[in-house]
Amino acid sequence: MRRLDRYLLKELLTALGYCLAGILVFWLSFELLGEMDELRRREVGPGAVVQYLGHRLPLYLLLQIPVALLLSLLYVVSHHARHNELVAMRSAGLSWWRIAVPYFGVGTALSLGLMALNEYVVPDAAARADAVLERGAGREAEGAGEWRENLNFRDPETGRIWLVRAFRPRTGDLVGVDIQWPGEGGAGERMIAERGFWRNGRWVFEEVSRFTFPAGMESDPVQTWTNRWETSGFPETPSHLRSEVKISRLLGSLRKSRQVQLSLREIGEYRELHPRLAPEMDALLRTWYHDRLASPWTCVVVVLIAIPAAVGSGRRNPFVGVAASIFVAFAYFVMKEFSLATGSGGYVPAWVAAWLPNVVFGGVGALGIWRAR
Repeated sequence: MRRLDRYLLKELLTALGYCLAGILVFWLSFELLGEMDELRRREVGPGAVVQYLGHRLPLYLLLQIPVALLLSLLYVVSHHARHNELVAMRSAGLSWWRIAVPYFGVGTALSLGLMALNEYVVPDAAARADAVLERGAGREAEGAGEWRENLNFRDPETGRIWLVRAFRPRTGDLVGVDIQWPGEGGAGERMIAERGFWRNGRWVFEEVSRFTFPAGMESDPVQTWTNRWETSGFPETPSHLRSEVKISRLLGSLRKSRQVQLSLREIGEYRELHPRLAPEMDALLRTWYHDRLASPWTCVVVVLIAIPAAVGSGRRNPFVGVAASIFVAFAYFVMKEFSLATGSGGYVPAWVAAWLPNVVFGGVGALGIWRAR
């Protein structure tokens, strides 16, 4: 790495750290003010408050990091322009693209980080935060999440129907389980259990009544009872059930869908279990899937937008470039929401809806860098 790259990287990371810290301080203040009454009502202690905020933080980093990167780039690049450092770099024969290599490196690293955050941390962040509040209210045991009632779904591939009175997503525990599935030769199977849980890659049910319905209607079902039954023959896992809980909240409107955080793995598992989805649900899931892939690359788009705006602001009033770039960023997010709405409604292909804002505004930014003098 050249000395120039290290210098540009140091300046950007310092400004990014200050911007991100400032944004987080504002977020922390507003979050505490907004949740204070609820935290007091549930008698949540200081340690639990820290845990709650820590679980909520990843949900906001998805937006805060691109904003902090935008502000830090505007400051750093305009500072270099006002002090004629960019002129010196250009006089040395460096192109704008070569000067921007450290910035694109930071944008790419942040995009990859947001992608990992999206996949492994964000999907369960809200559930973990809610579990902290439940423990503070004394309604949940340590490490357990809230119960979800009346979970019902059917696997179209196996024909297995699950009717669950209560499901705990955090642990995979079940209460009041009724499972029906087709047997061999036209027979039918049914299992009713008081409780169920997932252990060592298999389902374990307790207080179990099993019914075998022979082919035809002339024979009575054969009933057996056991206090414990373990099976690895069900392809459905707690992850599938958690996906069902989340997916059920998507049914209704785009507004509801934006409140649900699903990982790519969860969407893939749900599609495997439901290969013949309704067109509306299929369009929604496809759009959501591509959005999970496209959204993290907002950081690279921010770099493309910020550099030409900041370079121009260094020669004029700096507030002009800042205002212009913020307006462009606002227009980007408006177009993103509109594009996702059209994709979720099935009006445009899902991949077009998710990637179009990145392509359009990234192209505009690249054109601005190419035309910069």
